[in-house]
Amino acid sequence: MEYRTLGRTGLKVSALAFGCGDVGGLMVRGEPADRERAVARAVELGINYLDTAPSYGSGQSEKNLGAVLRALHPPVIVGSKCRLSQADMADVPGAITRSVETSLGLLGRGRLDLFHLHNPIARVRSERRLGPADVLDEVVPAVRRLQEQGKIRFFGVTALGETGALHRALASGAIDTAQVCFNLLSPTAAHEVPTGYPAQDFDGLALLAGEQGVGTIGIRVLAGGALSGHSARHPIAIPAVDPIASGPDYATDVTRARAFEPLVAEGYASSVIEAAFRFALTTDALSTVLIGTSDLAQLEFAASAVAKGPLPAPAMDRLRSIWAKLATT
Repeated sequence: MEYRTLGRTGLKVSALAFGCGDVGGLMVRGEPADRERAVARAVELGINYLDTAPSYGSGQSEKNLGAVLRALHPPVIVGSKCRLSQADMADVPGAITRSVETSLGLLGRGRLDLFHLHNPIARVRSERRLGPADVLDEVVPAVRRLQEQGKIRFFGVTALGETGALHRALASGAIDTAQVCFNLLSPTAAHEVPTGYPAQDFDGLALLAGEQGVGTIGIRVLAGGALSGHSARHPIAIPAVDPIASGPDYATDVTRARAFEPLVAEGYASSVIEAAFRFALTTDALSTVLIGTSDLAQLEFAASAVAKGPLPAPAMDRLRSIWAKLATT
Protein backbone atom coordinates (compact mmCIF):
# COMPACT_ATOMS: atom_id res chain seq x y z
CA MET A 1 0.00 0.00 0.00
CA GLU A 2 1.25 3.46 -0.89
CA TYR A 3 1.23 6.14 1.80
CA ARG A 4 0.98 9.88 1.27
CA THR A 5 1.28 12.87 3.60
CA LEU A 6 -2.06 14.46 4.45
CA GLY A 7 -1.07 18.08 3.98
CA ARG A 8 0.03 20.12 6.95
CA THR A 9 -1.26 17.50 9.39
CA GLY A 10 1.86 15.45 8.72
CA LEU A 11 -0.20 12.27 9.00
CA LYS A 12 0.85 9.44 6.69
CA VAL A 13 -2.35 8.03 5.24
CA SER A 14 -2.88 5.02 3.02
CA ALA A 15 -3.73 5.80 -0.59
CA LEU A 16 -6.97 3.89 -0.04
CA ALA A 17 -9.18 4.79 2.92
CA PHE A 18 -12.09 2.85 4.41
CA GLY A 19 -15.42 4.66 4.26
CA CYS A 20 -18.14 3.64 6.70
CA GLY A 21 -21.04 5.42 5.04
CA ASP A 22 -24.52 4.68 3.79
CA VAL A 23 -23.68 4.33 0.10
CA GLY A 24 -21.83 1.03 0.48
CA GLY A 25 -23.66 0.21 3.68
CA LEU A 26 -21.41 -2.48 5.16
CA MET A 27 -20.71 -0.59 8.39
CA VAL A 28 -24.35 0.49 8.69
CA ARG A 29 -26.40 -2.55 7.69
CA GLY A 30 -23.85 -5.38 7.47
CA GLU A 31 -23.66 -8.31 9.89
CA PRO A 32 -21.33 -7.81 12.90
CA ALA A 33 -18.97 -10.58 11.82
CA ASP A 34 -18.76 -9.15 8.30
CA ARG A 35 -18.00 -5.68 9.63
CA GLU A 36 -15.21 -6.99 11.84
CA ARG A 37 -13.72 -9.09 9.03
CA ALA A 38 -13.78 -6.12 6.66
CA VAL A 39 -11.96 -3.78 9.03
CA ALA A 40 -9.45 -6.48 9.95
CA ARG A 41 -8.79 -7.16 6.27
CA ALA A 42 -8.51 -3.45 5.51
CA VAL A 43 -5.80 -3.14 8.15
CA GLU A 44 -4.03 -6.23 6.74
CA LEU A 45 -4.07 -4.55 3.32
CA GLY A 46 -2.35 -1.50 4.82
CA ILE A 47 -5.37 0.81 5.08
CA ASN A 48 -4.92 3.07 8.09
CA TYR A 49 -7.66 5.71 7.76
CA LEU A 50 -11.32 5.02 8.60
CA ASP A 51 -14.02 7.62 8.00
CA THR A 52 -17.50 7.79 9.53
CA ALA A 53 -20.17 10.35 10.46
CA PRO A 54 -23.19 10.68 12.77
CA SER A 55 -25.46 10.98 9.74
CA TYR A 56 -24.48 7.53 8.43
CA GLY A 57 -27.34 5.35 9.57
CA SER A 58 -28.36 7.93 12.20
CA GLY A 59 -25.35 7.04 14.35
CA GLN A 60 -25.33 3.34 13.49
CA SER A 61 -22.06 3.61 11.56
CA GLU A 62 -20.22 5.18 14.49
CA LYS A 63 -21.73 2.68 16.91
CA ASN A 64 -20.78 -0.29 14.74
CA LEU A 65 -17.30 1.02 13.99
CA GLY A 66 -16.76 1.64 17.69
CA ALA A 67 -17.61 -1.98 18.45
CA VAL A 68 -15.10 -3.17 15.84
CA LEU A 69 -12.39 -0.82 17.10
CA ARG A 70 -12.87 -2.05 20.66
CA ALA A 71 -12.64 -5.66 19.47
CA LEU A 72 -9.59 -5.27 17.23
CA HIS A 73 -7.66 -2.27 18.62
CA PRO A 74 -6.18 -1.54 15.17
CA PRO A 75 -3.54 1.20 14.73
CA VAL A 76 -5.70 3.47 12.58
CA ILE A 77 -6.58 7.11 11.99
CA VAL A 78 -10.26 7.73 12.68
CA GLY A 79 -12.27 10.65 11.37
CA SER A 80 -15.87 11.74 11.85
CA LYS A 81 -18.00 14.74 10.95
CA CYS A 82 -20.78 17.08 12.00
CA ARG A 83 -23.65 18.13 9.76
CA LEU A 84 -25.43 21.08 11.35
CA SER A 85 -29.21 21.09 11.07
CA GLN A 86 -31.23 24.25 10.60
CA ALA A 87 -32.04 24.18 14.32
CA ASP A 88 -28.32 23.88 15.14
CA MET A 89 -27.62 27.19 13.39
CA ALA A 90 -28.89 29.04 16.49
CA ASP A 91 -25.98 27.62 18.52
CA VAL A 92 -23.22 26.43 16.21
CA PRO A 93 -20.50 26.06 18.89
CA GLY A 94 -22.82 24.09 21.15
CA ALA A 95 -23.99 21.83 18.33
CA ILE A 96 -20.43 21.05 17.28
CA THR A 97 -19.39 20.26 20.85
CA ARG A 98 -22.37 17.95 21.35
CA SER A 99 -21.71 16.21 18.04
CA VAL A 100 -18.04 15.57 18.82
CA GLU A 101 -18.77 14.28 22.31
CA THR A 102 -21.48 11.95 20.99
CA SER A 103 -19.15 10.63 18.29
CA LEU A 104 -16.39 9.99 20.81
CA GLY A 105 -18.81 8.07 23.00
CA LEU A 106 -20.11 5.89 20.18
CA LEU A 107 -16.62 5.25 18.81
CA GLY A 108 -15.16 4.57 22.25
CA ARG A 109 -12.29 6.96 21.68
CA GLY A 110 -10.92 9.91 23.58
CA ARG A 111 -10.02 11.91 20.48
CA LEU A 112 -10.92 12.22 16.82
CA ASP A 113 -7.90 12.35 14.56
CA LEU A 114 -9.89 14.19 11.88
CA PHE A 115 -13.09 16.17 12.30
CA HIS A 116 -14.92 17.50 9.24
CA LEU A 117 -17.72 19.99 8.92
CA HIS A 118 -20.23 18.15 6.72
CA ASN A 119 -22.35 21.12 5.61
CA PRO A 120 -22.06 22.58 2.10
CA ILE A 121 -20.27 25.92 1.92
CA ALA A 122 -21.90 28.68 -0.11
CA ARG A 123 -21.54 32.41 -0.63
CA VAL A 124 -24.59 33.15 1.53
CA ARG A 125 -25.73 31.26 4.63
CA SER A 126 -29.07 29.52 4.16
CA GLU A 127 -30.73 26.59 5.90
CA ARG A 128 -27.95 23.97 6.16
CA ARG A 129 -25.38 25.88 4.12
CA LEU A 130 -22.69 28.02 5.73
CA GLY A 131 -20.74 30.90 4.28
CA PRO A 132 -16.93 31.09 4.55
CA ALA A 133 -17.28 33.75 7.26
CA ASP A 134 -19.61 31.48 9.25
CA VAL A 135 -17.03 28.71 9.12
CA LEU A 136 -14.24 31.00 10.28
CA ASP A 137 -16.18 32.99 12.88
CA GLU A 138 -18.37 30.27 14.43
CA VAL A 139 -17.12 26.81 13.55
CA VAL A 140 -13.36 27.32 13.83
CA PRO A 141 -13.41 28.85 17.36
CA ALA A 142 -15.53 25.94 18.59
CA VAL A 143 -13.12 23.48 17.01
CA ARG A 144 -10.12 25.24 18.54
CA ARG A 145 -11.63 24.85 22.02
CA LEU A 146 -12.15 21.13 21.39
CA GLN A 147 -8.57 20.85 20.16
CA GLU A 148 -7.34 22.53 23.35
CA GLN A 149 -9.34 19.92 25.29
CA GLY A 150 -7.63 17.14 23.34
CA LYS A 151 -10.84 15.93 21.67
CA ILE A 152 -9.88 16.79 18.08
CA ARG A 153 -6.50 16.71 16.36
CA PHE A 154 -7.23 18.28 12.95
CA PHE A 155 -10.14 20.15 11.40
CA GLY A 156 -11.44 19.92 7.87
CA VAL A 157 -14.47 20.39 5.66
CA THR A 158 -16.42 18.31 3.20
CA ALA A 159 -15.69 20.56 0.23
CA LEU A 160 -19.11 20.64 -1.41
CA GLY A 161 -21.20 23.68 -2.24
CA GLU A 162 -20.41 26.75 -4.35
CA THR A 163 -16.98 26.73 -5.96
CA GLY A 164 -16.03 30.32 -5.16
CA ALA A 165 -17.00 29.96 -1.52
CA LEU A 166 -15.04 26.73 -1.21
CA HIS A 167 -11.95 28.40 -2.64
CA ARG A 168 -12.24 31.24 -0.12
CA ALA A 169 -12.64 28.82 2.77
CA LEU A 170 -9.62 26.70 1.83
CA ALA A 171 -7.47 29.81 1.27
CA SER A 172 -8.17 31.01 4.82
CA GLY A 173 -5.40 28.96 6.44
CA ALA A 174 -7.80 27.69 9.11
CA ILE A 175 -8.61 24.35 7.48
CA ASP A 176 -6.29 21.35 7.71
CA THR A 177 -8.07 18.85 5.44
CA ALA A 178 -10.77 18.77 2.78
CA GLN A 179 -12.87 15.95 1.39
CA VAL A 180 -13.06 16.70 -2.32
CA CYS A 181 -15.41 15.19 -4.91
CA PHE A 182 -13.18 13.66 -7.60
CA ASN A 183 -13.96 10.99 -10.17
CA LEU A 184 -14.01 10.27 -13.89
CA LEU A 185 -17.35 12.06 -14.26
CA SER A 186 -16.37 14.98 -12.03
CA PRO A 187 -12.62 15.60 -12.50
CA THR A 188 -12.43 19.39 -12.21
CA ALA A 189 -10.92 19.50 -8.72
CA ALA A 190 -7.61 18.63 -10.39
CA HIS A 191 -8.15 18.69 -14.18
CA GLU A 192 -9.37 21.18 -16.75
CA VAL A 193 -12.29 20.16 -18.94
CA PRO A 194 -13.81 21.83 -22.02
CA THR A 195 -16.47 24.50 -21.73
CA GLY A 196 -19.89 22.91 -21.50
CA TYR A 197 -18.75 19.87 -19.56
CA PRO A 198 -21.82 18.47 -17.72
CA ALA A 199 -20.63 18.66 -14.11
CA GLN A 200 -19.82 21.25 -11.49
CA ASP A 201 -16.59 23.08 -12.17
CA PHE A 202 -14.53 22.99 -8.97
CA ASP A 203 -11.83 25.03 -10.74
CA GLY A 204 -8.80 23.13 -9.46
CA LEU A 205 -9.98 22.99 -5.83
CA ALA A 206 -7.65 20.09 -4.93
CA LEU A 207 -4.72 21.92 -6.51
CA LEU A 208 -5.50 25.04 -4.46
CA ALA A 209 -5.75 22.90 -1.35
CA GLY A 210 -2.29 21.50 -1.99
CA GLU A 211 -0.85 25.00 -2.41
CA GLN A 212 -2.37 25.95 0.95
CA GLY A 213 -1.06 22.86 2.73
CA VAL A 214 -4.56 21.43 3.07
CA GLY A 215 -4.62 17.62 3.01
CA THR A 216 -7.07 16.35 0.40
CA ILE A 217 -9.27 13.27 0.63
CA GLY A 218 -11.02 12.09 -2.54
CA ILE A 219 -14.69 11.21 -2.16
CA ARG A 220 -17.31 9.78 -4.54
CA VAL A 221 -14.54 8.04 -6.50
CA LEU A 222 -17.14 5.74 -8.11
CA ALA A 223 -19.77 8.50 -8.34
CA GLY A 224 -21.92 6.70 -5.81
CA GLY A 225 -21.68 3.48 -7.83
CA ALA A 226 -22.61 4.97 -11.21
CA LEU A 227 -19.15 4.23 -12.62
CA SER A 228 -19.98 0.55 -12.41
CA GLY A 229 -21.98 1.26 -15.57
CA HIS A 230 -25.21 -0.28 -14.31
CA SER A 231 -28.02 0.78 -12.01
CA ALA A 232 -28.31 -2.40 -9.92
CA ARG A 233 -27.46 -1.87 -6.25
CA HIS A 234 -25.97 -4.31 -3.72
CA PRO A 235 -28.64 -5.62 -1.29
CA ILE A 236 -27.16 -3.77 1.71
CA ALA A 237 -26.18 -0.62 -0.19
CA ILE A 238 -28.38 2.43 0.04
CA PRO A 239 -31.21 1.88 -2.48
CA ALA A 240 -30.90 5.24 -4.23
CA VAL A 241 -28.00 7.67 -4.56
CA ASP A 242 -28.26 11.36 -5.38
CA PRO A 243 -25.41 12.54 -7.62
CA ILE A 244 -22.89 15.00 -6.23
CA ALA A 245 -21.38 17.53 -8.64
CA SER A 246 -22.08 15.38 -11.71
CA GLY A 247 -25.33 14.58 -13.56
CA PRO A 248 -28.88 15.61 -12.71
CA ASP A 249 -29.72 12.08 -11.55
CA TYR A 250 -28.15 8.68 -10.98
CA ALA A 251 -29.48 7.20 -14.22
CA THR A 252 -27.78 9.96 -16.22
CA ASP A 253 -24.49 9.28 -14.45
CA VAL A 254 -24.78 5.55 -15.22
CA THR A 255 -25.33 6.35 -18.91
CA ARG A 256 -22.44 8.80 -19.06
CA ALA A 257 -20.17 6.30 -17.29
CA ARG A 258 -20.31 4.10 -20.39
CA ALA A 259 -18.34 6.77 -22.22
CA PHE A 260 -15.26 5.52 -20.35
CA GLU A 261 -15.49 1.97 -21.72
CA PRO A 262 -12.77 2.70 -24.35
CA LEU A 263 -10.27 2.69 -21.46
CA VAL A 264 -11.09 -1.00 -21.07
CA ALA A 265 -11.34 -1.82 -24.78
CA GLU A 266 -7.94 -0.22 -25.40
CA GLY A 267 -6.26 -2.13 -22.56
CA TYR A 268 -5.68 0.60 -20.00
CA ALA A 269 -7.75 -1.11 -17.30
CA SER A 270 -9.68 -4.34 -16.76
CA SER A 271 -12.91 -2.45 -16.03
CA VAL A 272 -14.23 1.08 -15.71
CA ILE A 273 -14.30 0.56 -11.94
CA GLU A 274 -10.59 -0.25 -11.93
CA ALA A 275 -9.93 2.76 -14.12
CA ALA A 276 -11.85 4.95 -11.67
CA PHE A 277 -9.75 3.89 -8.71
CA ARG A 278 -6.49 4.29 -10.58
CA PHE A 279 -7.56 7.64 -12.05
CA ALA A 280 -8.16 9.02 -8.57
CA LEU A 281 -4.51 8.43 -7.69
CA THR A 282 -3.00 9.90 -10.86
CA THR A 283 -2.80 13.31 -9.22
CA ASP A 284 -0.53 14.19 -6.33
CA ALA A 285 -3.21 16.68 -5.30
CA LEU A 286 -5.02 13.88 -3.46
CA SER A 287 -3.51 12.21 -0.41
CA THR A 288 -6.04 9.38 -0.18
CA VAL A 289 -9.33 8.22 -1.67
CA LEU A 290 -12.30 7.04 0.37
CA ILE A 291 -14.20 3.98 -0.75
CA GLY A 292 -17.46 2.68 0.64
CA THR A 293 -17.97 -1.07 0.40
CA SER A 294 -20.90 -3.44 0.63
CA ASP A 295 -18.85 -6.61 1.05
CA LEU A 296 -15.32 -7.92 1.40
CA ALA A 297 -14.99 -8.66 -2.32
CA GLN A 298 -15.41 -4.98 -3.16
CA LEU A 299 -12.68 -4.06 -0.69
CA GLU A 300 -10.32 -6.66 -2.18
CA PHE A 301 -11.00 -5.40 -5.70
CA ALA A 302 -10.35 -1.78 -4.74
CA ALA A 303 -7.05 -2.71 -3.09
CA SER A 304 -5.95 -4.73 -6.12
CA ALA A 305 -6.83 -1.85 -8.44
CA VAL A 306 -4.87 0.68 -6.38
CA ALA A 307 -1.90 -1.70 -6.28
CA LYS A 308 -1.64 -1.42 -10.08
CA GLY A 309 -0.76 2.24 -9.71
CA PRO A 310 -2.03 5.36 -11.47
CA LEU A 311 -3.29 5.29 -15.04
CA PRO A 312 -0.50 5.74 -17.64
CA ALA A 313 -0.08 8.97 -19.59
CA PRO A 314 -1.71 7.59 -22.79
CA ALA A 315 -4.80 6.70 -20.77
CA MET A 316 -4.97 10.25 -19.46
CA ASP A 317 -4.77 11.53 -23.03
CA ARG A 318 -7.65 9.23 -23.93
CA LEU A 319 -9.62 10.56 -20.97
CA ARG A 320 -9.26 14.12 -22.22
CA SER A 321 -10.80 13.11 -25.53
CA ILE A 322 -13.68 11.43 -23.68
CA TRP A 323 -14.28 14.55 -21.58
CA ALA A 324 -14.28 16.64 -24.76
CA LYS A 325 -16.93 14.38 -26.26
CA LEU A 326 -19.07 14.52 -23.10
CA ALA A 327 -18.91 18.31 -23.24
CA THR A 328 -20.60 18.29 -26.64
CA THR A 329 -23.36 15.72 -25.95
